[in-house]
Amino acid sequence: MIAAKDIVKEYHVAGIRRRVLKDVSFTLARGEKLAVLGRNGAGKSTLIKIVGGVELPTSGTVERSMSLSWPLAFGGAFQGSLTGLDNLRFIARIYERDYQTMRDFVDDFAELGSQLAHPVKTYSSGMRARLGFALSLVIEFDCYLIDEVILVGDARFHRRCQEELFEKRCDRALMIASHDMTTIRGVCNRAIVITGGQVEAYQDVEAAVARYESL
Repeated sequence: MIAAKDIVKEYHVAGIRRRVLKDVSFTLARGEKLAVLGRNGAGKSTLIKIVGGVELPTSGTVERSMSLSWPLAFGGAFQGSLTGLDNLRFIARIYERDYQTMRDFVDDFAELGSQLAHPVKTYSSGMRARLGFALSLVIEFDCYLIDEVILVGDARFHRRCQEELFEKRCDRALMIASHDMTTIRGVCNRAIVITGGQVEAYQDVEAAVARYESL
C-alpha cells in the first residue's frame, strides 16, 4: 500500500512562492493501476517524484509498504556521461543483483549491441529510450512509478514493451502519468486528475479522461 496524506509542494523562485500541490491525498494498493492525469505543469511528475522519494514534500507524508521503482521516464533513468554498461553496473551494485544476469536481459531487450559500451549522451533519442526502458525493467518491484510512456522503435519493439510492462507484470501496482489516453484506458482501473494543485479522484477511468480532456 502507498498512502499519500495532505501532500503540499512549494517551490521558491526569484523570491516568489509557487505552490504546485495542495493537500493531495490518495492511496494505491497492491495490484492497482492508477492513472495520474493533468495538463503540462499540473504537478504530475512532481507527485510521482514525491511518492518515489526522489523529492520531499513541503508538508504531508507518504507511507510505503511495498517496494517502489524509481520514477520511470523512458527517455531517461540513467546518467548520460556513463556508458550503458556503467549505468547497468551501478544499478546492479545498488540493488545487489547479479550483473551478468541483468546484462543478458538488457542486451536482449534494448538491442543496442556494441553501443552499450559508449557514453549514453552519444545515443540517439530512440537508443536512449530503449536503454531507459530496459534499465527500468531489469529490477523487479511491487509497484512501478511511470512518468510518461514513450514507446519508440518499430512495431516489434512496441509489442515487447507492452508485454514486459503490462502483461508479464500485470500483478504489479502501477502509477502512470501520461497524455496517452489509449494506454490509460487500456491499463488503468482508477484515476486522479490534478487541476489547480488539487486532486480529483475517480473510480471510473472514462470519467477521469473526460474531465482531463475538458481542462
